[in-house]
Amino acid sequence: AMLVRLALLAQVGLALAAAGPTESCPMNLRGGCGFLGVYGSCLDPLPLRMKTLGLQRLIRHRGPDGSGIHVVKAKEAGRTHAVAHERLAIVGVMDDPAAKKDLSADQHPRLHSLSGNQPLYSFDNTKSLSVNGEIYNYKALQKLVKSKQQFRTASDCEVIVHLYDEIGEKVAEMLDGDFAFVILDEKNSEIYAARDPMGVNSMYIGWGADGSVWFASEMKCLLNDCIKVEQFPPGNYWSSKTRSFTQYYKPSWIAFNSAQQKLDFEVMRNKFIGSIDKRLMTDVPYGVLLSGGLDSSLVASCVVKMCDKAGKPRPATFSIGLKGSPDLSNARKVADFLGTEHHEFHFTVQEGIDAIQDVIYHLETYDVTTIRAGTPMFILARKIKAMGVKMVLSGEGADESLAGYLYFHKAPNGRELHEECVRKMFDLYKYDCLRANKATMAWGLEVRVPFLDKDFMDVSLGLNPDYKLVRKGQKDQFIEKWSLRKAFDINDENGKPYLPQEVLWRQKEQFSDGVGYDWIDGLKEHASKVVDDYMFAIRAERFPHNTPATKEAYYGRMIFEQHFPQRTAAETVPGGPSVACSTAKAVEWDEAWKKAAASGSMLDQSGRAVAGVHEAAKQVF
Repeated sequence: AMLVRLALLAQVGLALAAAGPTESCPMNLRGGCGFLGVYGSCLDPLPLRMKTLGLQRLIRHRGPDGSGIHVVKAKEAGRTHAVAHERLAIVGVMDDPAAKKDLSADQHPRLHSLSGNQPLYSFDNTKSLSVNGEIYNYKALQKLVKSKQQFRTASDCEVIVHLYDEIGEKVAEMLDGDFAFVILDEKNSEIYAARDPMGVNSMYIGWGADGSVWFASEMKCLLNDCIKVEQFPPGNYWSSKTRSFTQYYKPSWIAFNSAQQKLDFEVMRNKFIGSIDKRLMTDVPYGVLLSGGLDSSLVASCVVKMCDKAGKPRPATFSIGLKGSPDLSNARKVADFLGTEHHEFHFTVQEGIDAIQDVIYHLETYDVTTIRAGTPMFILARKIKAMGVKMVLSGEGADESLAGYLYFHKAPNGRELHEECVRKMFDLYKYDCLRANKATMAWGLEVRVPFLDKDFMDVSLGLNPDYKLVRKGQKDQFIEKWSLRKAFDINDENGKPYLPQEVLWRQKEQFSDGVGYDWIDGLKEHASKVVDDYMFAIRAERFPHNTPATKEAYYGRMIFEQHFPQRTAAETVPGGPSVACSTAKAVEWDEAWKKAAASGSMLDQSGRAVAGVHEAAKQVF
């Protein structure tokens, strides 16, 4: 069995570790994880330690490779702090120079299992860091650390605690990466917590009745000890000095008047390729999620070209859908064109329905679209992890930044389109980022999203929004995300195209639609059998907050309440009218949508709801 497993990994071209470190792909410790932080608990150290250890088990799926905990008595009488960590090791090296010093080189591998656990500590051991993240500019940041002491690990994250030790709360704005972390300062009895700009990595904050403040990768760790829980806002840090949030990420493109860049295809193309290059810093088996749509196909194409240029094995590609679904056939075309070892997985409507209980538990949401799309992704992540893969790249974020959803066809002008893009970007942590992170981390699989790179977002969102408007029948801008498509409608340095024309110019298909229209229709039919008319008629009595508008929404909410009965849990999930993934504001763009929302009729999240735009449009409200 072991020989078969090794042969499979070699066959799919994933054995990057065997290729050894390179300048562009250094060997160091990084990976997706789960963390927990407690500030100012009234429990004594031992009881808090036992409680924290128990809570760590709730997020061990995020980091099955190692655990760590640090508990300290606070300066304030009767108070205790704690930080804890569950580690998913993405790179396999012995990373502690001090531990390696007295061993010969051939003995280093045996120490790997002891290395890399968090918390990570400052040089004087007074500050402890527990982090889930990848810091892509860590080498540049290391040069800014004034202390010349040797770093204890080769972790890309260790630099965070040393910079915090020297410059304090400004550290978050200096980081280029995806992260969520807490730093406990024992000396001053303070805590500092921060989350990446777009909320790629999940993070929650909670407040205990005893005045304590709690932080965790997932909500389920906090509900039994906190009277109020919220999603930690992306692009912010929280400091015990002020006991409040501070927004550190304030890109200029938020303002419409600042988003006026001219379209430069070469800049857009190079920034996107650079965003992928950053995210290939790994030594473990990795792959690409491939739906066959524009976004995931471009990610796969760029990765393949980088690997070919560097003489490295190509990554495997993975897709999932009902038999005969659009995603499967399109993904197969792209994989054949790129020459990847492609793995196609099927699921049935019943298998999806059977998984819903677990999906809602791990995703911690009752949002209809997130559950629809999260279910096949959850099923796929399990299969990918079973193959020995620990990291995948995915295409989330392009539709929000480049106005790719079909409802953007209805945008009345560039200003309203841009303002909707900004709203969508800063809501990603409630929807697509939440889904991508939690559906994969449920199985200890890390997802990386190059479209949400800070440098690329400065291009995609700094672009004059008039370039994103759809102008039907015109030579240019006749389809959504025209600028991105056109930027890659070119041959590479070897004279080879990035994608086939039929893929590059195919219409947007939402993931929950693309895996097979029967999935959504089957889920609706199942919900209508479980939720009878009487239950639905009195739904406002059972669910006064975010009252479900459909039986499908009621079904998801009912399961969510079984897992998380606390009211504060329900309040972490957004609500409001939406069509085809729009915000409530964009519903005003179409008279039919406005009337449906005003009457309380169903507004559907499927792309098929955009009549006159989607090729398979149908009346859904």
